[in-house]
Amino acid sequence: MIIYNETFVVEDDIHDEWLQWIKANHIPAVLDTQNFESYQMLKVLNSPNEGTTYCIQYFTDDFGKYEDFMLYHLNPLHIKHNEKFENKFVVFNTLMQEV
Repeated sequence: MIIYNETFVVEDDIHDEWLQWIKANHIPAVLDTQNFESYQMLKVLNSPNEGTTYCIQYFTDDFGKYEDFMLYHLNPLHIKHNEKFENKFVVFNTLMQEV
């Protein structure tokens, strides 16, 4: 299993709006690419960062689908996210494999 993880640290003043938007727009858009079969969203309880930290993990069994996502879909999705919440969050991505 390949797991693509997006970790977001979101400023508290936009938290509620961001959470609603990410669930209604970003996650469905990622899944609509057909590159991932499922996802889970997690709230980090012991984050050392200011604001609220979330991890969204997307799952696929096909490394080629992950590559397709990175090549064709990631930048447009992040541009939309940046336009909506500019300078109000930090994001970093990791790629993991279930062992």
